[in-house]
Amino acid sequence: MTVELRNASIADLDGIVRVFLACWRESYRGVLPVPAIEAMSDERARALWQRVLGSEIGEVLVAERTGTGTELLGLTRFAASGDRGDVHSLYVSPEAQGLGVGRRLLGAARDRLVSLGATDARLWVFANNAASLGFYRAQGWLPDGGERTQEEFGERELRLATRLDGAR
Repeated sequence: MTVELRNASIADLDGIVRVFLACWRESYRGVLPVPAIEAMSDERARALWQRVLGSEIGEVLVAERTGTGTELLGLTRFAASGDRGDVHSLYVSPEAQGLGVGRRLLGAARDRLVSLGATDARLWVFANNAASLGFYRAQGWLPDGGERTQEEFGERELRLATRLDGAR
């Protein structure tokens, strides 16, 4: 399997929504309350990602399987503000999880944040999402003490941080 990373465009909307909803509905089972999962309708997801792709704030990269046809496997959304970077989203299709797609996307986001002048970065992950916490820790992201609970999701999130200059 050949996977290529590239900047997303509005033409990727259907694939992005497919990956996002698969993660939301499969990977978040047992992480988020059922009503929060069910509240993410196809229409809501499409409007969300259409707004993100139309925004000039931050960047979205996609991972695409190439060869015999193309298929979107994952995406990440990130932005830099001064010397701090934020990874807002990282979604990998449940069928592609464990194949290195997430690691490549996160690494590419990291490289791009460094090129934009960021020296550290942070992201939020649901505290009950053991798989994601393990993944991020393996990539050098550690809890920095920040916590939040957003009303629409109803679950505690932990803020993870990393130094982009290699220091820990």
